[in-house]
Order: sequence, then structure tokens, then C-alpha cells
Amino acid sequence: MDDVVNVKAVAQRAGPRSMDVALLASVFVIAACGLLYELAAGALASYLLGDSVLQFSTIIGTYLFAMGIGSWLSRYFEDQLPAHFLRVELLVALIGGALPAVLFLANAYVPGAFRFLLYGMVLLVGALVGLEIPLVMRILKRNASLKDLVSQVLTFDYLGALAVSLAFPLVLVPQLGLVRTGLLFGFMNAAVAVWALWLFRHELRNFRAHAWSCAAVLATLGTGIWGAEHLTRIADDHFYQDRIVLSSSSAYQRIVVTQGRQGARLYLNGNLQFAQSDEYRYHEALVHPAMAAHGAPKKVAVLGGGDGMAVREVLKYPGVQAVTLVELDPAMTALFTHNPLMSALNGRVLNDPRVSIVNTDAFQWLQQTSEVFDVVIVDFPDPTNFAIGKLFTNSFYALLNQRLAASGYAVVQTTSPLIARQSFWTVVQTIESVGFATTPYHVHVPSFGEWGFVLASRRPWRMPQALPEGLRFLTLPTLAQMVNFPLDMDRVPAEVNRLSNQVLVHTYEQEWGKVAH
Repeated sequence: MDDVVNVKAVAQRAGPRSMDVALLASVFVIAACGLLYELAAGALASYLLGDSVLQFSTIIGTYLFAMGIGSWLSRYFEDQLPAHFLRVELLVALIGGALPAVLFLANAYVPGAFRFLLYGMVLLVGALVGLEIPLVMRILKRNASLKDLVSQVLTFDYLGALAVSLAFPLVLVPQLGLVRTGLLFGFMNAAVAVWALWLFRHELRNFRAHAWSCAAVLATLGTGIWGAEHLTRIADDHFYQDRIVLSSSSAYQRIVVTQGRQGARLYLNGNLQFAQSDEYRYHEALVHPAMAAHGAPKKVAVLGGGDGMAVREVLKYPGVQAVTLVELDPAMTALFTHNPLMSALNGRVLNDPRVSIVNTDAFQWLQQTSEVFDVVIVDFPDPTNFAIGKLFTNSFYALLNQRLAASGYAVVQTTSPLIARQSFWTVVQTIESVGFATTPYHVHVPSFGEWGFVLASRRPWRMPQALPEGLRFLTLPTLAQMVNFPLDMDRVPAEVNRLSNQVLVHTYEQEWGKVAH
């Protein structure tokens, strides 16, 4: 008799095993999709609102709070658990999958509603994701002990999160873009719903209605995947003034190039980086005061400046033997090396045998390299977040000091001394704090307004005796005027920007925020 009971027990445990495996596999997909929607929202907020630390922190906090709400609400789902699970999956698939596309369109057409939609959708998706796992656990509870159930579900949940956290920056965004990635994972969520439809086909009361719902969501998401590029182009065309000739997303930023009557314009995360019509003013002012003052530079490093414009100006000095371009984003250097339109703007200098391209973080590169340079050109974006702000700290400039020859010069692009006066002089104060002598100067670039730079060296800067031929803007008399600051841009007391405080990021946000509002 005991043997019969044992056989029946084994049969009962063995019977649903395939269903349990399928549900656990679904947990893996659910976790991957849930984390992806969270990462997509954080990335979009960083792209469009700036300050990646703040945006990711608030998005993650909101999302986890919403998941807690969803978990709490799961107690009210009692009967027909497979049906509830299927409906939740379809809602997550539709709302989460469409999240990047909706937010891109909102930013282009109704920018005032962007934040409301961003956090509203994050709350909604988070609550639905918070419902998923409790429902799966209660379905699996039919055939597993609590100890095994919790360990299995959490194992697959964490594995799914790990997989997507690695794939998101390395594969998905660079290859597919945010919009198509979101829709693809929405499709995967919907596929889980279809799988649940088949697994629980004998338990569902309205099988046909559920089947039609699955088909409708799959068709919607599939259409979105097919038309993702067109949808992104519609949003971009409305956001940018000129015709878009190139748009892509890398692991670090969204790159857009437009073409209009005044030539090409490059935007990174929606922020203008240069306009073809006047970029020569910026790059001549950035490069030549340091290069010409040195007299005979042979080894030059350009940190940032993946567009190659600064390298173009550096190579106007025939004595230069080697240029090392350190740019974090390989997508940028690839674009300005291989794209005919973009490489024409820099004179195809990134193909010059004297130029070596290093795609890495400039801070780490300075820590690891042992090379010494005659001139270092520092052309980073403005310190809109802490990741960039570290490149404007005394720690960074101390490393720069070690890599500069005794008679060498460094120059740092340093935002607008008119609009962000406090920020500008904070950078000057920070550079001086590591022992550099500084010579601040400024120039008018029509696309940006008044813009500032800082020369740094161990010896006082001296006015050069000559400049290279063929410059379009800079002359010796013009350069002499650039070092004079009018009263509204003159020096003000400022703190040192340190890794421990990143005061510059806060100051910059306050000053440029006044302009935005």
C-alpha cells in the first residue's frame, strides 16, 4: 500500500515538472524585461534631462517603490491566477515595450509633458512587474515546497537581471537603439503570455478572448519593431531644426547629425557639439594658443574631441610627430574616421599615420600611461553630470600635470564665462590648485555665444610670435584681445572642484538652468 502511495506521489511530482520548468524560464524572461524597462527609462532620462546620477537614482527608486506596490496588490488576486498572470504580462509587454517610443515622441512634440509621462510610465510598469513574480510563485506553489520555490524563482530572477544588465549597454543599445530594444523586449513579454495561454489552456474560462488579446499585442509590438527606425526619425525630425542625415545610439550617448543651409551640426544627447558654419572659431581658439606658444611641439595628446577637429588643427604644425586621441566612445571616432561626410569636416586626419586613437576613459588612461607630452588638448563636454565632472577635478588635473613636459602647455575647454561665470572660474581655481600657472581666455562662437578656455603650464604663458598659415579666424591681434575679460566675465571667488564634492556639477546646473528656464 505504501509503495502505491509513493508511486502516486512521484507521478504527481513528475507530472507538472515541464510546466514548472516553463514557468521558471518565464521568470528569467520576466526579470530580464523588467530590468530592461528600468534601464531604458534611466538612459532616456539621462539623454534628455542630463545628470545621469540623479536620473538613474530617481528612476530606480520610483521603479522599486512601484514594484513594492504591485507586490502588495497581488494579495487581492485570488481566483483564476493564470488568467491574471496572462493579462499582466500583456500589459507589461504593451506599456513597457512602448515606453522608449512614447517618451521619444513626447520629448519631440510635448516636451512639457515628458517628466510626467516618464515617471507615470515607470510607476505603472513597475507596479505591473511587481505583480508578476508573486503570481508566478503562487502558481508554482501547487507543485513545490516553499523553500524550493523561493530559491528557484529568485535564482532565475537574478540570472535574467544579470543577462540584460550586461547586454543592454554592450549589445542592445549600440546595435538596436533604445526604441527597437524596448519593443523587442515587449515582444518577449508578450511571448511569455502566449506561452502561458498554451500552458493553462484548460484552466482559462475565456480562452478565445485571451488568444485575441495576445495576437493584438504581438501584432502591435511587431509592427513597432518593423517601423522603429521610421518612428525614431519622426521624433528626431520634429526635435531638430534641420534634416537628419545620421542618428545612432552608442553605449554612451545618442549621436545625431543634421544637415541644413549652414552645413552639418553634431548633437550628443540632444546637445549641440559643433556647427560646421563656425566650428573653426572654436577649434582654432582651443588649439593654437597652446601649440603656437610652445614653439616646437612633437608629441601631442587630445583628450575628448572624438570628432577629430582639434586633431585637424594640431596637424597644421609640421613638426608634430605623434598625436594620441583619447576618446571614450568608439562610435564617435568610427563615425569621424569612416563616414565620408564627417571625415571631410576634419580633413580625414584620423586616418593620418601620426594619429593613434585610444578608446578609453581619459581619467584611467592618465593613470595608466607613462608617456609625456609637449601639449595636451582637453576637449570634454561640459560637466553636466558626475561622470563628466570627474574630468574637471583637481585629481584629474594632478594626473595631467604628471603627463605634461616641463616646458609643455595644456588647454582646457571651460564652458561660457558669461552664462556660467562661477563654473568657469571654478575650473580655473581647480587647475591652479595642483600647481599650474593659468591663462584664461575667451572667444565668441555664434552657435554657442561667449566661450571660455584655460591654458595651464608650469611656466607663464607667453604670446606666440607666429601662427600657422591658413587659419580662418585667429590672428595675433585677436589672440591678444581674447585674454582680456570684461567686468561681467571677470574673476570671482570660487571653490576647488574635488572628486569628493563635485561642486562644479551643482554650480553648472544652477547657472545653465537659469538660462533654460
